[in-house]
Amino acid sequence: MIEEGLIAFLMAAMTVVTFMQVVARYVFNYSFVWALELTGVMFAWLIFVGMSYGVRVGAHIGIDALVKSLGRGARRAVGIVATLLCFVYASIFAFGGYQYVRKMHDVGILMQDLPIEQWIPRIILPLGFALLAFRFAQVLFQLASGREAHLLGDEAEDALKEGTDKASIEARTEALMTASQKLGEAVNAQQQAAGAGPETS
Repeated sequence: MIEEGLIAFLMAAMTVVTFMQVVARYVFNYSFVWALELTGVMFAWLIFVGMSYGVRVGAHIGIDALVKSLGRGARRAVGIVATLLCFVYASIFAFGGYQYVRKMHDVGILMQDLPIEQWIPRIILPLGFALLAFRFAQVLFQLASGREAHLLGDEAEDALKEGTDKASIEARTEALMTASQKLGEAVNAQQQAAGAGPETS
């Protein structure tokens, strides 16, 4: 998906730029004046892209103890209302971000260290919230059509799943070690039996 690709690219680019800056400063006694500002811009992009990614995979944290105590129909209704409010929220910020970027474009102010205008990196404001609204719309459609969808992550379920996975891995590792030990014992027994056999003249 689009979020994974952008997140991977931004994290890799941030790592490369930061590494170059460290090497240049401590090895060559030189500093790229634009490195810090570029890293900050990429980190901001990472945050705005990560918002929609969190919605898509259901990773956002929330308090759902009261919702879980409701019936299935009530939970779905609350989920629809909450998702609709989130969609409206993201849409308002997407429109406000567009207006802000348009004004920055008209003013034409340059970045402090990068030789580009400020509206270019700030275009992530309307784009990020528009993508967030799109993901909320997907969840809303799934809930309204009766399909299963999660707006929030379930930390308890994830912890139980992680514990089960670890226990399963440990059990498989122990089984493999036991089988390997038994195989070694069988091979040793065969070697001893072959060595104790009658000698031929």
